[in-house]
This record gives sequence, structure tokens and C-alpha cells, in this order.
Amino acid sequence: MGNRGPAPGTGGRPRKARIDKITEGKTTKVIEMPDGVDIPEPRLYLSEDQRDGKPTFADDIYNETWAWLCKFHCEHLVSRTLIEQFSMAASRWIQTEEAITRFGFLGKHLTTREPTTSPFVNMNISFSKLANSLWQQIYNIVRENAAEDYSGRNPQDDIMERLLSTRRG
Repeated sequence: MGNRGPAPGTGGRPRKARIDKITEGKTTKVIEMPDGVDIPEPRLYLSEDQRDGKPTFADDIYNETWAWLCKFHCEHLVSRTLIEQFSMAASRWIQTEEAITRFGFLGKHLTTREPTTSPFVNMNISFSKLANSLWQQIYNIVRENAAEDYSGRNPQDDIMERLLSTRRG
């Protein structure tokens, strides 16, 4: 028997990014967005303070992500809800990192009083996975649909810098 296409479950040949199709001359459909596109105001819950009175930074992450999407003319392709979910997950990840720094990796077990992993560690892992999953969805949309080359700084680098700078201050 000969090969008759891709193996089941492999999805076949990977799709080419839009920028590659444009440079090869296989598509002429380029979406032109007017300059000065306004970023929709983040919903109120993204800018509320944490219980300890510190800001969540979710609204900053939302604005940075929206501006990054505008740079590649993909803001109309990503739902506002997805951007908000990513922003909140990333800000919660930063919040749990700060809690781990403040309280440490260990806590006391409620009944045995033996050292155990801090609950902030598990929350941190969960928020990190969620933020990365949501970011991957956003990034894939840009990679597949960007009318310009999408190489350059990753906005998630700015989130890590914010985390590191909040530890200093």
C-alpha cells in the first residue's frame, strides 16, 4: 500500500501565514486599517484594586495587548473578551508571584502543622498555564493573519519586566 495523504489526526499540511502568502503573491487581499484606531476602554473590573489596595495591572496589560494587535492590524480578529481574559489571568499570575515572594513557597498544613507547599504556588501554576494558553490563542491569530511581519518583541516580555520591577519597589 502506498501513502495516501497525512496520517489520521495530524491535520495535514500546516497552513502558511498570511504574510508568506502576500510575499509570494498568492493573495492580494490586504486589510488597510485607518491610523488612530481607538482602543476600547477596558471594562471596569480590569482596573479595580486588589484586596490589599494595590493595582491589578490588568487594564495596562489589556491596553498593551490591544496596541500590539493594532500594530499588526489584527485587533478586529481577536475578541475583546479573549483579550480581557488574558489580561486578568496575566495580572493574577503577577499577583501570585508577589504573594510567593512575600510569604514564601512553604506553608503549614492545617491539621498536621507540617510544612507543605503554599497554596499560592498552585494558584501561580494555574494562572500561568491559563495566561499562556490564552496568549497562544491570540498569538496564533496574529501569526496566521498579520498583514505585516510579526517578528519583534513579544508583549509577554513586558509582563515579566513588570513582575520583576514590582519586586524591587
